[in-house]
Amino acid sequence: MDNGSDAGNAHHLRRNSTIQHGHTVLFKLPNGEVRSTKVEKDSCGIASLLCIEVIFIDPAQDSIARPGRKLKRLPPLAMQDIAETDATNELINDGDFVQPLTVAEIEDMKKSGFHASEIIKTQIEQHANYSLKTEYSKEKYKQRKEAKYSKRFEIIEPTIYEVCDYWFRKDHHRIRDIRTDTLSQMLNLANVRPGGKYIIVDEASGLVVSAVLDRLGGECRIISINDSDSPPAYPVLNLMNYDKKGSCESAINAELGNCSRRLLHAPLDPTPGCVYSERQRARLDKRKVASDAVMKTRSELFAGGFDGLLVASEYDSFQIVEALSPYLAGSASIVVQSQFLQVKILIDSNAPHKIDNLIPVPC
Repeated sequence: MDNGSDAGNAHHLRRNSTIQHGHTVLFKLPNGEVRSTKVEKDSCGIASLLCIEVIFIDPAQDSIARPGRKLKRLPPLAMQDIAETDATNELINDGDFVQPLTVAEIEDMKKSGFHASEIIKTQIEQHANYSLKTEYSKEKYKQRKEAKYSKRFEIIEPTIYEVCDYWFRKDHHRIRDIRTDTLSQMLNLANVRPGGKYIIVDEASGLVVSAVLDRLGGECRIISINDSDSPPAYPVLNLMNYDKKGSCESAINAELGNCSRRLLHAPLDPTPGCVYSERQRARLDKRKVASDAVMKTRSELFAGGFDGLLVASEYDSFQIVEALSPYLAGSASIVVQSQFLQVKILIDSNAPHKIDNLIPVPC
C-alpha cells in the first residue's frame, strides 16, 4: 500500500529561475498559441512546428544556446505609433496576380537559409496592392506573415495564473472548468495562509493543490484525498517546476480516510524461519515504508485541527463535506467548487441540519 507519499522540505519549495533538465517549459508561438514541452538531456525539439531543439539556459551566460547553434535573445515587442496616411483599402482587388511569389519559391528560400524577415520583405516588395493598404492593414499583414514564418518564441514563467490559463485553453474539462478568477476566489474564501493545515479533494489534475502550494511557498501542511490506489500524478503540479517537493503535501485514498475502515495489508515483517533473498527483503522494506507513510498520514487526518477544506470533485460534494468536516478546526472555511448551481443549493439546504456548527456563507 503506497498511497501515502511525502514530498521534500516544506521550507524549500520554490520554483527555479532557470530552465533545467526535467523541467516542463511553457512557450508562446508568434501566433499566440501556448505549448509545453519537457526538457530532457538528449531530447530534440521544443516544437516540430519551429524545428528548434531543446534550449538550455546557462545562468552564467547572457544568451540562449542550443547544441550546434546560438539562439538570438530578442527584446520584448513594444507598441509602436502608427502614422495614418490618406491610403484606403477601397481600391484593392484580391487575386492571384497580387502576390507573384509562389509557395514553391518561398519553400526554396526557406531551404536556402533565408531569414523570416527577408522572406516577408520579399513578399511586401512584390505585393501589387501593398501600397494601397492603410497603415493598420500593413501592420496586420506583417503580423500575419511573422506568425507564419517567424521562429520567434517566448518562454513563459510558470506562475499559477499562466498554468491555470494554459490548462483552461488546452483542456478545461481536466481542471473542471476552473478559470483563473475562480481559482483566486477559492483561495481567498478558504483563507489560505502560511502555516495553515488544509484538506484538499482535488480532481482538477492537481490545480487546487498547486495553487495552495504556490501561494504559501510550501509553508503549510496539505492532505490530498483522492480515489486512486497510489499517489496521483498531478500534471498541473509538474508544470510548476519546483526544485523539491516538500513534506508539506501527502496523498491518501478516500477509503483510507474513513476512520471506520479497518486496514488489511500483507505481512510487513519477515516470517521467522524463512529465508529471503535480497530482492524479497528490499520489497518488504519498501512495503513497510509505504505502509508507515499511510498510517502516519491517516493518524494526522484523524487528529483533526485543519484550517480549511477545499473540494473540486465530480463526486457528491455534500457527502465529501459531511465526511471530512469533523476533522476541521473551529472557524475553518469550507470551499466547494462546482459548475452547477444545484450543488450549492443542495449543500446550503442540507448542511445546517446534518452537519454541526456549519454556517453557510453566500458567495
